[in-house]
Amino acid sequence: MSEEISTVPGWEQRFRAPRVGLPGWAEDAPEKSLYVSNLTGVYEVYAWDRGTDTHRRATDRAHGTTEAELSPDGEWIWWFDDRDGDELGVWRRQPFAGGADEEAVPGVPAAYSAGLALGRDGTVVVGCSADEEGSTLYLRRPGAEAVEVLYRHPEYAGVGDLSFDGSLLAIDHTEHGDAMHSALRVVRTADGSTVGELDGVTGAELPLGYACLGFAPAVGDSRLLVAHQRRGRWEPMLWDPVTGAETELRLRGAEGEAESGSGFPGDLSAQWRPDAAALLVEHEYEARSELYSYRLETGELTRLDTPRGTIAGATPRPDGTVEFLWSSAAEPAAVRSTSGAVVLRAAGEQPAGSVPVEDAWVDGPGGRVHALVQRPAGEGPFPTVFELHGGPTYHDTDAFASGPAAWVDHGFAVVRVNYRGSTGYGQAWTDALRERVGLIELEDVAAVRAWAVSSGLADPAKLVLSGGSWGGYLTLLGLGTQPEAWAVGLAAVPVADYLTAYEDEMEALKSLDRTLFGGTPEEVPERWAASSPLTYVEAVRAPVYLSAGVNDPRCPIRQIDNYVDRLAALGKEHEVYRFDAGHGSLVVEERIRQLRQEIGFARKHLGL
Repeated sequence: MSEEISTVPGWEQRFRAPRVGLPGWAEDAPEKSLYVSNLTGVYEVYAWDRGTDTHRRATDRAHGTTEAELSPDGEWIWWFDDRDGDELGVWRRQPFAGGADEEAVPGVPAAYSAGLALGRDGTVVVGCSADEEGSTLYLRRPGAEAVEVLYRHPEYAGVGDLSFDGSLLAIDHTEHGDAMHSALRVVRTADGSTVGELDGVTGAELPLGYACLGFAPAVGDSRLLVAHQRRGRWEPMLWDPVTGAETELRLRGAEGEAESGSGFPGDLSAQWRPDAAALLVEHEYEARSELYSYRLETGELTRLDTPRGTIAGATPRPDGTVEFLWSSAAEPAAVRSTSGAVVLRAAGEQPAGSVPVEDAWVDGPGGRVHALVQRPAGEGPFPTVFELHGGPTYHDTDAFASGPAAWVDHGFAVVRVNYRGSTGYGQAWTDALRERVGLIELEDVAAVRAWAVSSGLADPAKLVLSGGSWGGYLTLLGLGTQPEAWAVGLAAVPVADYLTAYEDEMEALKSLDRTLFGGTPEEVPERWAASSPLTYVEAVRAPVYLSAGVNDPRCPIRQIDNYVDRLAALGKEHEVYRFDAGHGSLVVEERIRQLRQEIGFARKHLGL
């Protein structure tokens, strides 16, 4: 390492270190792959020819690119082109070997992406979400230039998958109005007629969701791999929409307690192996994950050898191996293979590791709350950052993250809370987030905070509440509803004024908000007011740092400005930073700049 680089703080080197994502590959040309990397300092899409081991940067945009897909024959790279991170854009394509970009599907208007499906016969389905029209799925038939509308509905819907022969399309939709529990419909691409439907909301006492995991990769096979919540967690099953036949998978955990269905605790997902005779199963439980292979004919389930930690994605290869992106809180991510090899690693200095996480289970008002704790060297109590995840339908895992590692480097303990509303702990835990939005999650955060102080981990006078997106929203809400608990608040791209956010946000999020609150602001105004940070701004005591993307369609800038204006009018200590991007940045130096400012703000106001 050069002397110039060696003078850079270690936490910044972690951000700048080259990283690669899990490679995807063309279904009929597996030697052709795509991956995302920050090699140039901006996250962009790269083409990788495995046969010659040549790599080429396919996209080059100031704000970065991450959404891309290969055509089944591997001849074309499709990538989504938005404007300065606003997520409103169109699909473009370029030859895999290199060449000029072209608009991939002329006639499809710029919109928020709702999925893409590319058929082997040339069929293309583009999903679009727009404020004016809701969700539209456009179809371009093989050899045609014009597109036609295959599906349209005011509620959110997205492209699931095309069958192997392109005759069937799976659609994930929320026509029933419950954005937390999607239904699944299969239609014929010939005329849009419905072949089959799985709906766990309409007429149900307890709603449950279905989601498309993919059609069988075989000629004449109409089976669809489906995720469902029939037993209170996500599990896979097989469904043939043509015949209506459903096939339960005989998945058993180590204890083998279930005779049918899943005996595993936690959530399960699956994907087809290329021969359509087996599945790759991912089991996620208590913030960690593992992989299994499942033979459909015999029901044989075999655990694959993966380290303890988090698998952020996996793909089965035609040669029988599985490639997966693995990391733990202590060890940075690597693309590995079940063959034992490291499949792909970016050139250059690799990022330094960090400290492992400890699991904490705390009794909360709605049940045991799982928290992940990282502590610096030395004896506590420590200044402590409560880093709240976004989503809200997401959860923190035992995975490497440069942000928490940076706080640990600066002598802070880091606590991440999988509050009610998080995924990964069963449907009831996720679905608990209704009506008392934000307040429910903060009850769990308060329980973990009390544990952290009483256990000697956290210094009660030096507690930082922090988060991005939904975590930023919870931060601002927590500063106003629990003002005595927090010394500093750090909110990145947050919801700050919920009523204005609803007016300005993308349509898919409006649908989610209506589901969470049980109605619109006009229908249940008291719920919206009770859950809006702006309602409690006068009670805020802690200094507040806010960052906002000026092009953000998820947590738009106007509602953040409203909150900042109130802070200023009330004389509250605050700083605000606006950056030229959307809901976060894909530029490495911008990410470093924001975290440097957050750490500096916290240290200043904690007297460190």
